[in-house]
Amino acid sequence: MPMYENLTSETVDGVCRITLNRPQVYNALSPGLITDITNAIEACGTDDAVRVVVLTGAGDKAFCSGADLKEGFAGAAATGGTDRVNLGASLRATYNPMILAMRNLPKPIVGRVNGVAAGAGCSLALACDLVICSDQAYFSQIFVNIGLMPDAGSTFFLPRLVGPQRAFDLCSTGRRVHGPEAARIGLVSRSVSAHELDTAVAEVVDYYVNAPTQAIGAMKKVLNQSLYSDLEHQLEQEADNQDSLGHSADFAEGVSSFLMKRPANFSGR
Repeated sequence: MPMYENLTSETVDGVCRITLNRPQVYNALSPGLITDITNAIEACGTDDAVRVVVLTGAGDKAFCSGADLKEGFAGAAATGGTDRVNLGASLRATYNPMILAMRNLPKPIVGRVNGVAAGAGCSLALACDLVICSDQAYFSQIFVNIGLMPDAGSTFFLPRLVGPQRAFDLCSTGRRVHGPEAARIGLVSRSVSAHELDTAVAEVVDYYVNAPTQAIGAMKKVLNQSLYSDLEHQLEQEADNQDSLGHSADFAEGVSSFLMKRPANFSGR
């Protein structure tokens, strides 16, 4: 099992739990942590034992507080901004591969948001397939507070989740959206009290760890494409992927269990 400096990753009974492990800085995204997340997600993609991923943060205060400004912007702060930081290059080298790894993983990622998810930490949560948060957690597109715009995929995910006007409101104000409001506006799947969080996550995970993993992965890929596609392309994608799934063991098991009127025992293959 790979070892990581900035997170923990453990796979038990088909569930890989990835925990951002920098609680002293509210799990802020340093270059090292970003690389670890990318590598851990990619490792899940090649590990047949993994059926579902849970992504969360260490401690009870933060999922991820965003970019580690002390590591990333120290030079610009010291010179009053005259020491130009090449943020575009940084995004292309670190954040963008991380988000793409998450969206390209052919397995579901459940975000367990246990506290603040701000800036790129909010983007990280939104890149998950499902997000369950505690009522005390909050989400903030805090980029505007340092004169920047959202990145790490937030400008893609937000309008599709909450609509363009509400996305503009959240991006341009950076205001905090606590768990109950986040669930109400469709930013997350569900918000529960802190003591119910693990139970709620376990219920979702228990479903996906026994679901037909190849079919779930194909759904994820085609749903990703539907966000910027047309109907004809989607129909072709459905046909291509359905043809592939028709040769899977899970399809044979699903049909057999239906005909025999028994619960399906999916293997993920």
